[in-house]
Amino acid sequence: MKLVLASQSPRRKELLQLAGFDFEIMVTGADETLDIDWKIREVPEILARKKAAAIFQQFHPGNETVVIAADTVVVLDGKIFNKPTNESEALYMLETLSGKTHSVITGVCIRTSEREESFIDESKVFFRTLLKEELIYYINHHNPFDKAGGYGIQDWIGVRIVERIEGCYFNVMGLPVRKVIETLKQFGLSGIKE
Repeated sequence: MKLVLASQSPRRKELLQLAGFDFEIMVTGADETLDIDWKIREVPEILARKKAAAIFQQFHPGNETVVIAADTVVVLDGKIFNKPTNESEALYMLETLSGKTHSVITGVCIRTSEREESFIDESKVFFRTLLKEELIYYINHHNPFDKAGGYGIQDWIGVRIVERIEGCYFNVMGLPVRKVIETLKQFGLSGIKE
């Protein structure tokens, strides 16, 4: 079986490699427009399924190909925080998350041409109150623009600002690895090299 990761995320790539899997990366321009009728907890799973389906539509991989796609959102008070597009948006997101607990929800879709499994994983992240100079430092010295909610748990903000996490740490990075491994086993992929 051949494994394809439908993501450009360096964190997802790193986590899948650490889990022992060989894979190639394929990315499409899947439509990620949100539908107002979707429930917030459904959004990342629906988007992951759309990304996985787009790989099959665009590249037509064979029956021996397993595709894994994922999407992560940060949610606070019923509002989704995607990736910020500029400094002011990043500052707004981080100021809003400051001193609060938010959810990080990752949707994952694993599929072949004949079978599909999808799920979500949710973690709670507790931020201490952030000082304005900390926020500005973070935005100026780290890249908040390719991360949901404008931060990466694995970088400076995770070390300095996060008080605790309830749930899977790797889910906050963008891939709930344990659930992914268990699901890939159902597709005949163990990640253990012989």
